Amino acid sequence: MIKTPKGMRLHIGIFGRRNVGKSSLLNALTRQTVSIVSDVAGTTTDPVEKPMELLPIGPVIFIDTAGIDDSGILGEMRTAKTKNVFNRTDIAILVTTGKGWGHFENKLLNEFDARKTPVIVVFNKTDIEQPSDSLIRELEEKKIPVVRAIATESQGIYNLREAIIQQTPQEIINSSSIIGDLIHPGDMVILVVPIDKEAPKGRLILPQVQTIRDILDSNATCMVVKEHELRNTFDKLKCKPAIVVTDSQVFLKVAADTPDDVLMTSFSILFARVKGNLSEFVRGSMAIDTLKPGDHVLINEACTHHPITDDIGTVKIPRWLTKYVGGKIHFSHSQGHDFPDDLGKYKMIIHCGACMFNRREVLSRIMHARRAGIPITNYGLTIAYSLGIFERALSPFPDVLEMYRQIKKGTFQRKPL
Repeated sequence: MIKTPKGMRLHIGIFGRRNVGKSSLLNALTRQTVSIVSDVAGTTTDPVEKPMELLPIGPVIFIDTAGIDDSGILGEMRTAKTKNVFNRTDIAILVTTGKGWGHFENKLLNEFDARKTPVIVVFNKTDIEQPSDSLIRELEEKKIPVVRAIATESQGIYNLREAIIQQTPQEIINSSSIIGDLIHPGDMVILVVPIDKEAPKGRLILPQVQTIRDILDSNATCMVVKEHELRNTFDKLKCKPAIVVTDSQVFLKVAADTPDDVLMTSFSILFARVKGNLSEFVRGSMAIDTLKPGDHVLINEACTHHPITDDIGTVKIPRWLTKYVGGKIHFSHSQGHDFPDDLGKYKMIIHCGACMFNRREVLSRIMHARRAGIPITNYGLTIAYSLGIFERALSPFPDVLEMYRQIKKGTFQRKPL
């Protein structure tokens, strides 16, 4: 359970002013000294993360944040990091004291409400002061769970755990399948996994491992091959596979070697719907046709790694898009949880498969891009579009493929934001 990737954990953010007991609450929840506790306001500087198992939900990650009311230049930097946590929070715990409710708390509630993030209000230090009855009634009218606690004595922690369970979104409890809904028990799936300079030595990358597990959970069979062995593999099979899933970097070769009557897509496109919104990403991909030399494109990479020769995000995608457009494009890159507030200069945004992110963070970025009027897509869809195999790559998703065709014909009606 400890090895469960962050992207598969429920993210629970702990927010509030300085010195209201956020760190004490985290320590009580986890029964460990995770965050430093002090009477000095502003002790927590950067977000502190603690993965654990919270039954019956399963793997979660608690994020203790710096006080949102921190001041000064350093305080503003801390607050900015805290606001970054908003984007990946599935459930928010707003910690305050009985008489500490005010502008900051209302502002946080409004932020969570705008993001449709479930929130729990914890009144800490209730041995010193209690919240007013009118405030409790106001929160109850808004259907916001309220917990009274004394974190240093672990009082109220059981009730907080119960509130977290009740507030957990159903999409977390009934998480989406990566590929299981596209196959049937007994089906054969071929996974194409290149072993190149970017392949980690001695192991497979996370999307490949998770896809294999999902296939096995679906009582199907998978065969893992390198791209140069695919055609030979088809010659040896007695029955055709239900689907071929490939690393997007070898899309062209795999498309050429896969019979037309066999469905084909990529790991990145599978993750576009699990981690984000496939329909939105498909619409975003179509913005490639509007790119012109001199335009600015933002490329987001969830992992903070050092790119190597022929890196997909910094080398291959820029090369393919430059060739498609026929002129120089200005590419900017962001990594990890950093994401620009001002997207105004960009013509489109291209995101990685986001296997290391939870879905909430990717959806937050999609929402931010859509409000700014900037198309957003992901690596696999960008590669398929720029290489001219877009419809082939969407063949396992007939509803999305039909939407794409309607957009091309000008007959699709998009829902308002």
